[in-house]
Amino acid sequence: MSTAAPPARPEAPAAPRRDKTLLWHQIKYEQLTFWRNPQSAFFTFVFPIVIIAIFGALFRGGKPSPFYDGLTPLEYYVATIAALSVLSACYSQLAIVLSTRRQDGILKRVRATPLPTWMYFMGLLAHCIMVSVVDILLVIGIGNLYGMPLPNASQLPAITVTLVLGAASFCALGVGVASLIRNAEAAPAVVQFVLFPLVFISGTYIPIHSDWLNIVAGALPVKPFNEALLGSISGDAAFPWQSLGVLALWGALGAVVAIRRFRWDPKPE
Repeated sequence: MSTAAPPARPEAPAAPRRDKTLLWHQIKYEQLTFWRNPQSAFFTFVFPIVIIAIFGALFRGGKPSPFYDGLTPLEYYVATIAALSVLSACYSQLAIVLSTRRQDGILKRVRATPLPTWMYFMGLLAHCIMVSVVDILLVIGIGNLYGMPLPNASQLPAITVTLVLGAASFCALGVGVASLIRNAEAAPAVVQFVLFPLVFISGTYIPIHSDWLNIVAGALPVKPFNEALLGSISGDAAFPWQSLGVLALWGALGAVVAIRRFRWDPKPE
């Protein structure tokens, strides 16, 4: 007498598919959190638009100049303001958000969930890249309204690699700085204390023609990112390997500090 074989159990979903689903949910969570704070979202996008609109009105029709490294003033400022937008989204906001979430106990609760640590930070990185892409598109679009040509297809690979590596490096630095901040109230001051002088000595608002200052700024992360975007946006399709290498080193340094010092629980007073 034969017995019927037991019904086959449904196979468990593959781990990669489950990871992709969790990561997508985490990215959506970060996006929803961002857009549910309309004031923060508004100024994230309006600030670079206002700045590039002012520079566009001032420098419309400008010719290439040695003062701007052989570029027109508009080409120069479209690239540097785009870089500043990435810095704001990936470094400043991330360091402040993580400090606030830690103090409010949100990170402690996240740590207690099954969500893997790497997936939480990958969600943050993907969110920051999305915000940076929107910022850069807005800045380039406003620049085009003032007469700057749009990048062509040959420039897109260099722009994409520069953006992703820059975003990842500044996200790592943002997490590293957040790990050193004692409380959320101090976060904006600490973030700006680090960023404010770097932005100026790196030529974001005005080109720097001091040799020794350019050497110092070139060893720091902001100027190499400016130069990488300047080359890729203004028409150079080649990859700026030296600048990207400096960015990668700073990103690795930020990641090491974050791994060694990052805290999920609020620091006791």
